[in-house]
Amino acid sequence: MTLLNHHAEGSASAPPLLLGPSLGTSYALWDAVAPELSISHRVVRWDLPGHGGSAAGLIEAGATVADLAALVLALADSLGIERFAYAGVSLGGAVGLHLAVHRPERLSSLAVICSSAHFNGSRPWEERAALVRREGLAGLAENADARWFAGDFTMPRLIRDHRDADPEAYAACCDALAAFDLRDRLAEIAVPTLLVAGREDPATPPAHLREIADAVPHATLVELPGASHLAPAQCPEAVLTALRAHIDQGAPRGMAVRREVLGDAHVDRAQARQTPFTARFQDFISRYAWGEIWTDPTLSRRERSMITLTALVAHGHYDELAMHVRAARRGGLTPEEIGAVLLQTAVYCGVPAANSAFATAQRVLAEEEDTV
Repeated sequence: MTLLNHHAEGSASAPPLLLGPSLGTSYALWDAVAPELSISHRVVRWDLPGHGGSAAGLIEAGATVADLAALVLALADSLGIERFAYAGVSLGGAVGLHLAVHRPERLSSLAVICSSAHFNGSRPWEERAALVRREGLAGLAENADARWFAGDFTMPRLIRDHRDADPEAYAACCDALAAFDLRDRLAEIAVPTLLVAGREDPATPPAHLREIADAVPHATLVELPGASHLAPAQCPEAVLTALRAHIDQGAPRGMAVRREVLGDAHVDRAQARQTPFTARFQDFISRYAWGEIWTDPTLSRRERSMITLTALVAHGHYDELAMHVRAARRGGLTPEEIGAVLLQTAVYCGVPAANSAFATAQRVLAEEEDTV
């Protein structure tokens, strides 16, 4: 096996999002978060070498975070993913920082969760690597709850994954943490960056995330009360909220597409009529209809216009049909093409529906001629 073990979910045509794990865990770390993110993204979560289902031989003693980042890029390449949003916890977050500094063209955004630009110097990790190579992981796994979680919270699946990890691969990951220090390169990071700190995290306290936030231009910092080192497992709702706000550019992207398709005048009128009662619905339209569906590259906008015209005729939504006839013309459809679409609806939606649709379209096209 030459690739990291991974789990993909969500539409293959959705914007890609890669999720990185913490040392000692598997991609199960994201179990409570990834399915929700996959509603709007192609989510790919991966296992560290020797963890979960990844082969131990993917990493060797003396490894670096750069080696792990290369494995992540190889995985992305194998999936046909050129540019992606990235979020990672602890060691997974360090991988994200490395990519943001050394391969920024591959990232659309970065979220660094309970991590650091350095991990308290090399000595603690050298000592842990030596301990694991000598005694295995059973002892460390017994104390994982105290390092990973606040209060009496636990996640047996992750504890088991910790115990079952390959000792040599785990030690090699410790080598990577020992050598990692990107503090002098943080100011170079230009991708949109979110830092998430757990207030109860003893491994990478909030000060470590504040250090990154202070150095990375325009970074955003969120501190989660009650969260320790594995925040996605212990506080999934809070992590999900922070990630969605950071990576989901659906509303701004959707509004831009909405204006391109429907025109500024129409959108301005809709915005002017917006009230507190309708505001959430308008946001839903911008994020979902325009920010996710109309931006999906699987179909062209011309094709989407044709499908939309047909659907509106089928349901008798003639006011909406008039709006989308205008949008179709703005998108390049000719009157002849629009007529052909409506003729098709006569066969499958019924002659009365097509008759009303032709009347609506003829009125819109006549108005267009009058303004020329």
